[in-house]
Order: sequence, then structure tokens, then C-alpha cells
Amino acid sequence: MSENVMATPQAAVISAPVKRAVGGTVFGVLAAISFSHLLNDMMQSVVPAIYPMLKQSYHLDFGQIGVISLAFQITASLFQPLVGMYTDRRPLPFSLPIGMASTMLGLILLSVASSYGALLAAAALVGLGSSVFHPESARVARMASGGRLGLAQSLFQVGGNSGQALGPLLAAFIVVPRGQGAIAWFCLAAMVGIFVLFRVGVWYSANLKPRQTGRAKRAEPASTLSPRQVTLAIAVLIGLIFSKFFYMASLGNYYTFYLIDQFHVSVQTSQYLLFLFLTSVAVGVVAGGPIGDRFGRKFVIWYSILGVLPFTLILPHANLFWTAVLTVPIGLILASGFSGILVYAQELMPGNVGTVSGLFFGFAFGMGGIAAAGLGELADHTSIQFVYEVCAYLPMLGLLTVFLPNVDRNGVRV
Repeated sequence: MSENVMATPQAAVISAPVKRAVGGTVFGVLAAISFSHLLNDMMQSVVPAIYPMLKQSYHLDFGQIGVISLAFQITASLFQPLVGMYTDRRPLPFSLPIGMASTMLGLILLSVASSYGALLAAAALVGLGSSVFHPESARVARMASGGRLGLAQSLFQVGGNSGQALGPLLAAFIVVPRGQGAIAWFCLAAMVGIFVLFRVGVWYSANLKPRQTGRAKRAEPASTLSPRQVTLAIAVLIGLIFSKFFYMASLGNYYTFYLIDQFHVSVQTSQYLLFLFLTSVAVGVVAGGPIGDRFGRKFVIWYSILGVLPFTLILPHANLFWTAVLTVPIGLILASGFSGILVYAQELMPGNVGTVSGLFFGFAFGMGGIAAAGLGELADHTSIQFVYEVCAYLPMLGLLTVFLPNVDRNGVRV
């Protein structure tokens, strides 16, 4: 499976319409959309990776750093549900390369920005690109799944998480030694992504046509759960996303500062350790989807949130070595549940893939932005150490999983 995922993306996309795996899973398209997700999230993760450099160059405090994250996350979170709702009714296959182009423009502006306002505008453009990319690419992953929904979402997600891991590493090698202007080199990745996503759009468009003819059109069955049950379950899932992404924001945005403040490591060393954490997140995403397919979504949701609690409680009291070690199981366990949460929500609301994907990706981004801003202010008024002591208890919200009904892929209670 991993060989298929890592295949050359251009060749994979070109052959995707005819190259199908057993059971109808289109691995060429899944490889291409995962690779595009890697490029998209790699470019996005460059922004938080250079926060220490921006903080020093522009004399920013933690609160201002948090507002930069908020500008990125809010544009992503506000527009993603709207994009998802619109494309559920009118799919836009070629919106994917347009979203990548917005990210590229944001990076260009970030590389030449000379004021705090320009930094905010650049972050907002990157967030806008994400808001267009995620709902439609999640739909493509589902279309190409051949019924293996958890696997497809995991392959899609692992591209994004791999990109998030690569961003800080590449920033350490490219941007930190050369300065802010070197961010423009990442536009090469955006150009590759635009080409790949155009080819994905060709496959997406071709596979929409049979669905839109009167005789071939199939409506997905409606959920047998009552509206009240669906609303309660969605509210619980949003609570779980809150706990997961609020904690992830503490590591994604402030882990480098924590390492520098607590253990006096260099900026580059802190980014290497951030890369270690984000790599564990990528591995956790790969494992989570197939586990959910085999053992059920609720099982992996339970495990992915409550299972991380012992490690988060220990982390604020560990030395440098054990801090690095503890972030590995934290990343593995926390990340294993997002694919399960997303597919579970899609099963609650069959026929609304774009709306659900936009809502949950958008809420996840929104929570990341609010958390970044709020935790930055908290760090300014207390300390980075205190931030991690408070966030350690967030996984206890995993107990909310008890309120989730058991459903199959058509929203039928089992």
C-alpha cells in the first residue's frame, strides 16, 4: 500500500481513471490527492515554523504571534463549511488548483512582507487556499475509496500530516539560514501542486458525469437517526475536535518556544524536535483509518483521545530527552482519531460529504486559530510552562464519546 501512495504523482493522476485496485479503490487518485495534501500542508506549516524568526525580526509578543495564526485559521475555518455546502450541490472539480494558487500568493506576500499588517494578509491568503482545498479534496478521496472509507481518509490525511512534518524541517534548512525572502522557494511546490490538482480535476470531472445523468444517478440513503440524535452526535464530535485540536495547537504553535524557554536549545534544534512530533502525527493518521474500518469508528475515537491523557499529564514535568520521547506517543495517539471522526460524521449525514468535511476541517482550523491566540495571551501573562500544564487535561473530554451512537456508513444505528 505504501508503495502505491509514494508513487510519482503525475503518472498516478494521468493513469487514475483506468488504473483501479481490487474492490474499486482508485489508488492513483488517492496517491495524487494525498501528495497534493502534502504540498498544501507543507507550505502552510512553514508559517508557524518561522514564528521564532518573525518574533525576533518584527519584535512581536506571543499575543501578536497568536493573531497571525488566527488570521490564517479563521479564513480557513469560516470559508470551508461554505465551500462544502456549495459543492455538495454544485461540485467544482477545478477549484482545487485555484485553492493551491491562493496559497502560493500568500507565500509570495509572506516572503516580501515588511509590516505586521502584510504578515496578517499573507497568512489570510494561505488560509483561504486551505478553505478551498480541503472540502473538495476530501470528496475526491471518498469518491476514490471504493468503499474503504477509513483507508481512503487515512491516505488523504497522511499526506497533510507528512507535509506538516516536512514544513518545519525545510524551514530550518531553507528559511532560517537565508532569511524571510527564501520563503518564495516554496512556490515551486505550489506550481507542482497546481499541475497535479488540475489532473485530479480532470478525473473528478469525468467521474461526476455518470452521477449526473438521470438514470445513473443514485441518491445516498437517508440516516435512520432522528434529527435530535444527529445533532447531539455532531455536538459531541465537535467537542472532541475541540479537545484534540486545542492541544495540537499548543504543540504545533508553541512547542519550539517551549523547548527554547525550558531547555535553551537552538531554533534549529527545536524545529527538528517539532519535526519528530509531526512525523509521529503522520504515522498515527495512517494507522487510524484502517483500525476504524476494522474495529469501528467509536473504538478509534475513544482510544485516540483518552489514550493520550497519561502522556500529556507527564509532559510538562519531563526533561528534554523525555519531552522528545513523550511527544511521539502523543502524536501517534492523538492523530489516529481524526479520520475516524470525519468518516463517522459523514455516516451520520449521508449525501453531505462536502458540508461535513468543510464543517469539521473548518472547525478544526478555527479551533487551532482560537487556541493559538488564546494560548499566546495566556503565555504572555503566565508562562509557556503553565500553558502545557493547563492543556494536559484537555484529553479528558474524550469521555464525551460515550454519548455517540453506533452507526454504519449509511447513518443506520446498529
